[in-house]
Amino acid sequence: MDALRKLESFDGADGPVVLVVMDGIGVGAQAEGDMVRAAHTPHLDWLREHSVYTELQAHGTAVGLPSDEDMGNSEVGHNAIGCGRVIDQGAALINRSIESREMFDGEVWQELVNQVLEHGSTLHFIGLFSDGNVHSHLDHLKAMLQEASDQGVGTVRLHILLDGRDVPPTSALEYVDSFEEFLDRLNDSAGVDYRIASGGGRMQITMDRYNADWDMVARGWSTHVHGEGRQFVSAREAIETYRTERSGVLDQDLPAFVIAADGSPVGTIDDGDSVVLFNYRGDRAIELSRAFDEEELSEFDRGRRPDVLFAGMMQYDGDLGIPRRYLVTAPVIDRTLGQYLSITGVPQFAVSETQKYGHVTYFFNGNRSGKFDAKLEEYVEVASDRTPFEERPWMKAAEITDVTLLAIRDNRHRFIRLNYPNGDMVGHTGVFQAVRIGVEAVDLCLGRLIRGVREVGGILVVSADHGNSDDMFELDKKTGEVVLDEDGVPKPKTAHSLNPVPAFVYDPAGTANLRLAGHRDLGISSLAATCLVCMGLQPPADYTPSIVDAG
Repeated sequence: MDALRKLESFDGADGPVVLVVMDGIGVGAQAEGDMVRAAHTPHLDWLREHSVYTELQAHGTAVGLPSDEDMGNSEVGHNAIGCGRVIDQGAALINRSIESREMFDGEVWQELVNQVLEHGSTLHFIGLFSDGNVHSHLDHLKAMLQEASDQGVGTVRLHILLDGRDVPPTSALEYVDSFEEFLDRLNDSAGVDYRIASGGGRMQITMDRYNADWDMVARGWSTHVHGEGRQFVSAREAIETYRTERSGVLDQDLPAFVIAADGSPVGTIDDGDSVVLFNYRGDRAIELSRAFDEEELSEFDRGRRPDVLFAGMMQYDGDLGIPRRYLVTAPVIDRTLGQYLSITGVPQFAVSETQKYGHVTYFFNGNRSGKFDAKLEEYVEVASDRTPFEERPWMKAAEITDVTLLAIRDNRHRFIRLNYPNGDMVGHTGVFQAVRIGVEAVDLCLGRLIRGVREVGGILVVSADHGNSDDMFELDKKTGEVVLDEDGVPKPKTAHSLNPVPAFVYDPAGTANLRLAGHRDLGISSLAATCLVCMGLQPPADYTPSIVDAG
C-alpha cells in the first residue's frame, strides 16, 4: 500500500474531520412508527438546511449482503464504512460454501463428524435461532443437519438462542414449531435422534459482546454444557410458560431453559462430543468461543470443561485466532480507511461506549484487532451501563460527546470517528417513548458537536450504519396496515429497517466549497471517500465515490 496523495483542488479542513455514526437512525418510509420523525430533532433539522445532504443505502447488496431483502446491521455497516467499498459478507460466503460443498468437504467439518462417529457421541449446534440473516440463518443449520444425517451422525442436540431483535419480537414459536417439524421429518426418514436440548433469549444468555457482561456467557455455559436450569419437556412449553409468567416479555429476554426427560437433561455437552457455533457474525460469538477453546479462563468458573472439538461457523477474530477451528473463511478486508490514514501519517481518534466500541475499532478496521500504528491512533471506550436500555435511553451519549469535544478542541487528530448507539440499542427494545428519547439524546449531542467543529474549522460528517428507530411499528404483510395488540396499541417492530440513512456533510467555514458530487445510488461505503476528500486526500481508485466534491 502506498500513502494517499493530496487533492489538487483542496488542502483539507483546518480542524478535524469528524465522522458521526448515528447507529440505527434511518430515513423512514412512512410517518407511522417512525420514531426519528416523531422525535424533537432541531439539530438534525438544522443540518438538513445548512449542509450538503443526501441519503445512502445501508442494506442488502449495497453492504455486501446476499440480496436486497437482507437488512443491514452494525457489523457489515461499519465494515462498509471503514473499508470504503463493498465486500461480500459472511452470509453470502456461507451460502456459496454450502452450495459448492466446500464447507462439507473441508477438513474441519470432516474432523467434527469423524469425532462423533468414532466415539458414538453427540454433535451439538449452538446459535441464534432465526432467519434474520444478521448473526445466523436457519437455512445454514438445516443444511448442516441434513449433511450430518447423510454422513451417519446419529445424535444431534440444538441449543437455541431466541431472537426477537432481527425478526419480530415475539415470533419464537413460529421458528420453533416449523423447525420441530423439520426435525421430525429428518428423524423419521433417517432414523436419527435430532432434538432441541436447551435455549433462552439472546439478551439473557450466551451472546454477550465486548466483555460487557460475562455473566450472560456463564449462564449460557451452565445451560448448554451442564444442562443446569429450569426444566421443560419442550421448547414450546418453556416459551409459553415464560410468556404466561412474564406478561409482555420479548423473545430476546426470555430466561434460559433446559429440555429434560424423566428429570434428566437430554443434551449436556460431554467429553468426545463435537460443537458448532453456527453464528457467523463475530461480536457476539467471541466470548463463548473463548470459553470452549481456552485452557485458562478468568472471566467465570466453567466447572466441568468437556473435552470436545469446537468450531465456529467462521473465525470471529483473525488476529487473535478465535476460534481455532472454523468452517468458512471470513471475508478478507484490507486497505481500510484507518490503514490508509496510518500509512499516510494521519492521526486518528475513535470513541464509543462499550456496546459499539468494537464497531468503530474492530469492525471499522476490517475485523482487525489492535491498531495499525499506536503512535497515530487513540481509541477511547466509555463503559456502558448494565441497565436495560429502555430505562436509560440516553445511554452514554453525553459522555461520548464530552470525550469527542476534548479531541476536537485539542486538534491533534485530523480524523475523529464516533458511534452513538441509542437509535439501535434502544430501538431493539420496542419501547416507543424510550426510542424517541434515545433519538433526541443523539440530536442534543449533535448540537454540541456542531458548535465544537465550528470553533476549530473542522468538517462534520453525520450518517448511520443502518436504520431501526425509523421503522418501529409492525405492519401487516398483505395490507400494509399497522398491527395492533389486544390493547389496541401498535405492536413493536424491533428489527432493523430496510430504509436508507441520512448523510450530512457540514463545513462551517465554507473553505472546502463542498457540493454534491452527482453520483447516484450510493451506499454507506461512500463515507470513507467522503471523509478523505474533506481531509484533502485523494481516495483510492477502487473506493466507492465520495458524496461530495471539494475545492
